[in-house]
Amino acid sequence: MILHIDMDAFYASVEQLDNPNYKGKPVVVGGTSNRSVVSAASYEARKFGVHSAMPMYQAKQKCPDAVVLPTRMARYKEVSKKVISLLKTFSPLVEQVSIDEAYVDITGCDRLHGPPVEIAHKIKKQIWEEVNLKCSVGIAPNKMLAKIASDLDKPDGLYIIEPDKAHDFMVGLPVHKIPGVGKKTWKKLEKMGIKTLGDTKNIPEKTILEKLGKFGHTLLDISSGLSRSSVAPVREHKSVSSETTFDRDTNDLKRIKEYLLIQSEEVGRELRKKNVKAKTIQIKIKESDFRLRTRSRTLTVPTQSSDIIYKTAADLLDNFKASKKIRLIGVGAAGFVPLSSPIQLDLFENIKKKDNRWETVDKTVDKISKKFGKDVVKRATLCDKKDGPAKT
Repeated sequence: MILHIDMDAFYASVEQLDNPNYKGKPVVVGGTSNRSVVSAASYEARKFGVHSAMPMYQAKQKCPDAVVLPTRMARYKEVSKKVISLLKTFSPLVEQVSIDEAYVDITGCDRLHGPPVEIAHKIKKQIWEEVNLKCSVGIAPNKMLAKIASDLDKPDGLYIIEPDKAHDFMVGLPVHKIPGVGKKTWKKLEKMGIKTLGDTKNIPEKTILEKLGKFGHTLLDISSGLSRSSVAPVREHKSVSSETTFDRDTNDLKRIKEYLLIQSEEVGRELRKKNVKAKTIQIKIKESDFRLRTRSRTLTVPTQSSDIIYKTAADLLDNFKASKKIRLIGVGAAGFVPLSSPIQLDLFENIKKKDNRWETVDKTVDKISKKFGKDVVKRATLCDKKDGPAKT
């Protein structure tokens, strides 16, 4: 049996926890600029139709009295870490899939903690007592059904799909309840006559695969009960990134590069925290017409140096021919390799020495920032920067 634990309105709930004046009020997290995007909305705000991924200006229109707050990722990560540590006291098989949700394999844990429903109640009780937050829990024979179950009784809910009832549950499950099915896919499925998972039995397999492509295989597997993904306690991080949405669209290259520098430092800091280097640097650009472009480069020598990341990102930007003003800029790093990964020193010794010098500086700054705060040490080019963007 698998549990899916989903923290209710996590960012907004943490804000209400830290500031009692926000309790009972419509809290919207994501940034105070109209160009921001909603990251989380409290259930008081959701009553007005506010939801995550909604443009902030729309959220303010729907809920004029909303308490709009910027994201505080460091705080959310701190609370998330406490929740995950608590879950590990119930089972060693805990897979964190995002900052506010995780799977727990409780198979065989009944002798220690009781049957599944009792374990779920204990988890909810301990999270409330130790973290002062509420969560919803889904219980099912596999991860996919557990995730669906946790969404059926929100907030502060608990829903169980017993193994002997799983097939009947799946047959009658509306397809829009399947994780990953968005509005476009939902409409496409309805046109095909597929409103529930059971409806897939009435459509030839060939037709489903031709019209839905890769998702067709996923849909057929789910409808046949072939969702056997196990709970993996350690998930490999494949990339890190940072991005910014500007208050106003801009073609000011100097200003854009200032933000590239800030983001490169954040990405480099995260790489050093993970003790990895990255082989690929990528920039993400969204123009004023919302068209999204990416440009990437594979490095000769993997790096975790903020300076190398920035110079690569800036060069990618210089070679990008923007046809319109830029709305969003972002930097990412991927292709992780361990710090001990060997390179050909005879070919790249000078590059490695230069990289190491910058990494030594970065690590020193990391230590100072950890002790005294991120804003204590700044690059000279950023010292006079007064205006701030809205982070997404």
